[in-house]
Amino acid sequence: MIPLGKADIDEKEINLVVDVLKSGWLAHGPKTKEFEQMFADYIGTKHALSVNSCTSALHLVVEALEIKGDVILPSFTFVASANAVVTAGANPVFVDIEKDTRNINPDEIEKRITDKTSAIMPVHYAGHPCDMKRIMEIAESHDLVVIEDSAECIGGMQDSKIAGSFGIGCFSFYPTKNITTGEGGMITTNDDELADKLRTMKAHGITSSAFEREKMERPWIRAATTAGYNMRLCDVNAAIGIEQMKKLDEMNRKRIEAAAYLNKHLTNEKLTRPVVRNGYKHVFQMYTILLDSSINRTEFVKHLRTEGIQASVHFDPPVHLQPYYAQIGWKKGDFPVTEHVSENIVTLPMFPSIKRDELDLIIQSINSFLE
Repeated sequence: MIPLGKADIDEKEINLVVDVLKSGWLAHGPKTKEFEQMFADYIGTKHALSVNSCTSALHLVVEALEIKGDVILPSFTFVASANAVVTAGANPVFVDIEKDTRNINPDEIEKRITDKTSAIMPVHYAGHPCDMKRIMEIAESHDLVVIEDSAECIGGMQDSKIAGSFGIGCFSFYPTKNITTGEGGMITTNDDELADKLRTMKAHGITSSAFEREKMERPWIRAATTAGYNMRLCDVNAAIGIEQMKKLDEMNRKRIEAAAYLNKHLTNEKLTRPVVRNGYKHVFQMYTILLDSSINRTEFVKHLRTEGIQASVHFDPPVHLQPYYAQIGWKKGDFPVTEHVSENIVTLPMFPSIKRDELDLIIQSINSFLE
């Protein structure tokens, strides 16, 4: 079976994890700090704060900014984006997407802005950044916060500016992402005050870590300044992240090459290939195709799986049609582009180590079904 995704883990990650296990600092120690600095340097922000998931990152940012109004985001996303808005005490307001990039449509954002709007949460789908230049212009003209859900876009760029550095970035290190720590996430920001608040919130409301307190005269003093959470990343996970960061660009290069090969050979008019807009770097966390509506997608995916290809769908149903969100008022027909894409999209295997013969099997299997 060609897996949908496969983490690129080798002896370097394994050896560094062993070093951490032997060091005695398994959690909230020097490797976490090292990983955060590497990530901040890569994204180009003053701060990077590691957390245990992208969902935690999104939740913490919404809560730290004390957002209680509307947050505009696409319905075509993993439900965690909207869940984080709700659990942090704000109100998700969905908008439609662009059919070609599957990203939030800036024109639709402007239509939804009211005096209740507090923030915009663009979601960079599958590795292609949203139109952040336009989104930032909209946000600035309406004095809105921008929280980038960059879970699927570590290394993607618009005009040489990296995703997660336009607004406040939130990233995922789940095994299928551009880098992995097993589970984990990161927040990036240039705001010193926000960074300090987030550090405190993610660690029980305590302003210093155990590693930092060991250098103090009374390291046992742990005084909470607010009611916080335990949303930290441990050093074992951070060790994996350190080695992953060293090869991120190479792993993204391999993804881009594999996607180009698929684009070259998947030419059947009954499918639409992913686009890369001029001025953008698409890092292909996922490779998705859009089937013609005449194709039975269920049968198509079953065919690929029978052929040993672990195809899937991201995302169906869209968030506004999932039971919790449907019962609060969203309904079918609200977002026609989102619903069309959701009903016809297919995710194909994509990972750095995917082989040419595996790509050829994917191409052959798709063509045989469509023809």
